[in-house]
Amino acid sequence: MKEIKAIIQPFLLSKVVDALKEIEDLPGLTVSEVRGFGKGRARNATTKIVEDGIEYANKTKLEIVVPDGMVEEVLRIVCKHAHTGRPGDGKIFVSAIDEVVNVRTAERGEGAI
Repeated sequence: MKEIKAIIQPFLLSKVVDALKEIEDLPGLTVSEVRGFGKGRARNATTKIVEDGIEYANKTKLEIVVPDGMVEEVLRIVCKHAHTGRPGDGKIFVSAIDEVVNVRTAERGEGAI
């Protein structure tokens, strides 16, 4: 199992999620509004927050836990639908997941996602 964290432009969220919903067995996803900066330090961000003199760009974070065999499809879809070609398009991080537990059923492993 892998966790995919994608940091994308907020205005592309609906486009990305609509495309991900087309994956029949997608277990689900979590969306969070976040802020941060990359190499450009948010200088040219169209929507930004300045806090204590530091500029942050508004971003949206998607968190998706999937079986190993689904990773490439999810990455392809996020890259395709979150791409504008401009700085600030975002990043995707993929990490191994050791265990998943369904709180309601206590089921563990891939069946719990």
